Amino acid sequence: MHALSRILSKLGVASRTEAADMIAAGRVAVNGRPARDPEQPTDELRDRVEVDGRPVTGAEKVYLAMHKPAGVLTTARDPENRPTVYGLLPKKLGARVFPVGRLDGPTAGLLLFTNDTLVGDTLTNPDIGVPKTYEFKVKGQVTPAELERLKQGVTLDVGTETLPAQCRILSSNAGSTRLELTIREGKNRQVRRMGLAIGHEVVKLRRTRVGPVELGDLPSGQCRPLTAAEIRSLRAIGQRKR
Repeated sequence: MHALSRILSKLGVASRTEAADMIAAGRVAVNGRPARDPEQPTDELRDRVEVDGRPVTGAEKVYLAMHKPAGVLTTARDPENRPTVYGLLPKKLGARVFPVGRLDGPTAGLLLFTNDTLVGDTLTNPDIGVPKTYEFKVKGQVTPAELERLKQGVTLDVGTETLPAQCRILSSNAGSTRLELTIREGKNRQVRRMGLAIGHEVVKLRRTRVGPVELGDLPSGQCRPLTAAEIRSLRAIGQRKR
């Protein structure tokens, strides 16, 4: 059982806020009776939900990979009218999708979108710890000792410890170092804070992989549908953890 507004959102009909407005307007019925409470407990498998007199069925599942450019926000709307990832989605999807996790404004790279809440929950569940890989550039030359600290886990600015990670240097000179880092957690601005924890400011950051899905040569600002093999792999992660 879930709240009716959540069911409508889960089925791709509308966001929870929009669903609540539809319910308040009397457009939604459950088992033939008008619903007025967005929090009404509803069983999506047993209850018959209708909007404007038409039965609601689950939208076709959509899975997309986006190469988010730096400077684009992971949000639906911005009060300052800055560009958002929703402006880069294909115009005709046939279903409402949501971003799986976030990338902060200055960060570029792989961002997944779907309307499959099970896959979304799997990829963002900290207990599952789906690996995410980043390439980034820091100021200065990273020493072997500093690299080892990233691998073993560092203490962030608020005293939080990071988990052990995979990390390697891609290139290095006196002015900067390029690294690849794979983590299994998603603390706010974690990679940037890990760089500062070893004394190096991150000046460029791009996510290149989430679980089995790679960014590859997808052009910046473009989207592609996931392959059947990628979708099977994502679903299998959740099934193994049940």
